[in-house]
Amino acid sequence: MKQLMLGNKALARGLYEAGCSVVSSYPGTPSTEVTEEIAKYDEVYCEWAPNEKVAMEVAFGACLAGKRSFCGMKHVGLNVAADPLYTCSYTGVNAGMVICVADDPGMHSSQNEQDSRHHAIAAQVPMLEPSDSGEALEFAKIAYEISETFDTPVIIKMCTRVAHSQSVVVPGERVVPQQKPYEKNIQKYVMMPGNAIRRHPIVEERTRKLIEYAETSPLNRVEMGGTALGIITSSTCYQYAKEVYGESASILKLGMVNPLPVKLIKDFAAKVEKLIVIEELDPIIENHCRQLGLTLSGKDLLPICGEFSQNLIAEKIEGKGAQFCSLEEQLPGRPPVMCAGCPHRGLFYTLSRNKCTVLGDIGCYTLGAVAPLAAMELTLCMGASISSIHGFNKAAGKESEGKTVAVIGDSTFMHSGMTGLANVAYNQSNSTIIILDNSITGMTGHQQNPTTGYNIKGDPAGKIDLEALCRAMGFNRVAVVDPYNLEECDRVLKEELAAEEPSVIISRRPCALLKYVKHKAPLKVAAENCVGCKSCMRLGCPAVSVKDKKAVIDTTLCVGCGVCQQLCKFDALQSGEE
Repeated sequence: MKQLMLGNKALARGLYEAGCSVVSSYPGTPSTEVTEEIAKYDEVYCEWAPNEKVAMEVAFGACLAGKRSFCGMKHVGLNVAADPLYTCSYTGVNAGMVICVADDPGMHSSQNEQDSRHHAIAAQVPMLEPSDSGEALEFAKIAYEISETFDTPVIIKMCTRVAHSQSVVVPGERVVPQQKPYEKNIQKYVMMPGNAIRRHPIVEERTRKLIEYAETSPLNRVEMGGTALGIITSSTCYQYAKEVYGESASILKLGMVNPLPVKLIKDFAAKVEKLIVIEELDPIIENHCRQLGLTLSGKDLLPICGEFSQNLIAEKIEGKGAQFCSLEEQLPGRPPVMCAGCPHRGLFYTLSRNKCTVLGDIGCYTLGAVAPLAAMELTLCMGASISSIHGFNKAAGKESEGKTVAVIGDSTFMHSGMTGLANVAYNQSNSTIIILDNSITGMTGHQQNPTTGYNIKGDPAGKIDLEALCRAMGFNRVAVVDPYNLEECDRVLKEELAAEEPSVIISRRPCALLKYVKHKAPLKVAAENCVGCKSCMRLGCPAVSVKDKKAVIDTTLCVGCGVCQQLCKFDALQSGEE
């Protein structure tokens, strides 16, 4: 029966129907729900890995053992997994192996806007790009067929709009292929130079065969309409083009974006008077067409940055104003903020108060950079805070050691922070690292990680002891603080910054949004005590505001954490407990 299904959920359903047996991923918006959805099927083994590189290596090991496997990640996660990707392209697979990468045009929740098609081209692996939920389901099944037919991992490229929108799908039955026997093959799987040099020509021949496949594959289709304009496109841009032009233009819709066909494109171009390539981000299809000697328009009309829309295409190509539904009025800005009761708020207030230089990392705590706290000065990539503070202090010396810290979340620390911490211990910079342990992977929606003690299904799992780990890595100074206790945070921070050796502070309190966290009653304001000094506003808590020169507590948001009470010298903020 037909169902409306989220793109990520549809992809998960396709993996399930294709007989995928092992899934290992690292959460990252907009890819997270693929793994969360397939984990609901008990027939499939699923896990959150510490990072994307590990996830891809797990998936490769599973396909080597003869079972279909999958790993999922967002676009910057593929950078982390590039090392195994580029080499398993050489080894090939045993059973099918599928990789999902979710790009984020418009950077809704990402630190860059990279185009993952470059990875597919450079690694010489096929990449499929669905344009809606129905294709996400079907492409997952086709991807395994391509993987096993051509002896290659296959990438499915999602994007935010496809991943997080719904369209119609028709679910089918699960079909599990017989497990392929593992056979020892040193020449194929041991990528030392003598073997790898013999595998490279095999990869080149595989690419040639995949181009032949792309010429006639149902993944790529021509929809002939009016011949005055021909459009070559893929993914959501196909949907936008169809809405703008309907049957008035002809469209070559590419579902396989690497490798790209040659004859199919040339034949299509010959049937239309004018040719336009519509693609988000980089001009990859456009450049391919230009290399074929075709005359066309593309990035000369359309932007290289940001997300596209129906209205943008109508405006840039046709010179028309808004033709489709849009908001008549600009909505007021709603900048993201840390939640009321967020355990990171007190720690960042302490850092701001002490005028620390704070090198930050990837997580919801990155919001520590936002006013009024404005207590973070760097966010680069997962784990970079620790490596960066080491280099910063080695360069600046004592001038920076006593006022510079690195902050990193518990999940991010397990992802990429440990190697940086090992470098601090080994090469001995006098650096202070703060691990923000909120007992969950917060920013992507409360996924478990190796420090929580639970697996993807919420069952008990191995749990890494952060204090013991840091001490085992060579740190003599490891302190634990409660970020709701401002006095304790201030004292320990000053002690560790003054120390003449590297140290770790673990700021530990569970995320305020976790279901098991029991909150206190909301605070209440003793208006007769409030002098309107606005000290409570320095925290940037969304539950606290000022009206008529008096503090106001939003009781629907306040969790009674008491951090703001510690800033009030007039006892105007009082416990709501009876």
